[in-house]
Amino acid sequence: MARYTGPTTKIARKFGEPIYGPDKNYDRKTYPPGQHGLAKKRKKVSEYGVQLQEKQKVKYTYGILERQFSNIFQKASRMKGRKGENLLFLLESRLDNVVYRLGIAPTRAAARQLVTHRHIVLNGKVCNIPSCIVKPGDLVGVRERSQALEVIQNNVSGRGTIKYPWLEWDSATLTGKFVSLPERTEIPENINEQLIVELYSK
Repeated sequence: MARYTGPTTKIARKFGEPIYGPDKNYDRKTYPPGQHGLAKKRKKVSEYGVQLQEKQKVKYTYGILERQFSNIFQKASRMKGRKGENLLFLLESRLDNVVYRLGIAPTRAAARQLVTHRHIVLNGKVCNIPSCIVKPGDLVGVRERSQALEVIQNNVSGRGTIKYPWLEWDSATLTGKFVSLPERTEIPENINEQLIVELYSK
């Protein structure tokens, strides 16, 4: 499946915030990308433009393409509760995102690669589908034959406890537990999900 593989700093500058995490290059150039990024006078963005930009920001943050994002939103719309919050809960429940949140990988893109290369197990079975939805109570861990990999050891060794209250981590077995869906206030990303709901409601 196609994925965005271009420069991440350029995308972060486009949205005006480091959506991919700490970035030294972004800190040096916080203005929009392009030849006239620093001096160009920006026109007032329309309401539709603001909504579209928020959707694009979430897509890039979680590494999802348009059709897949639309399908997730439709699924969120059929669930009970608020559509916007359901959307974020589904995105947070993706296997690649859980691997990233557990600290097994430094970025979501790296987490996706670990999953597709069959280094991750879900409830004891190898799962190579990054979009697989993890349910409360499920166990996500590193495949036994992959636990000695340098790239994984560098990420899991020497770090503190998991900073997300909806996850638990066992450093002895390199296994995490998806305890429950997160509360909306616990998701750290700067996202206004209501704008996305309004965009799809047009």
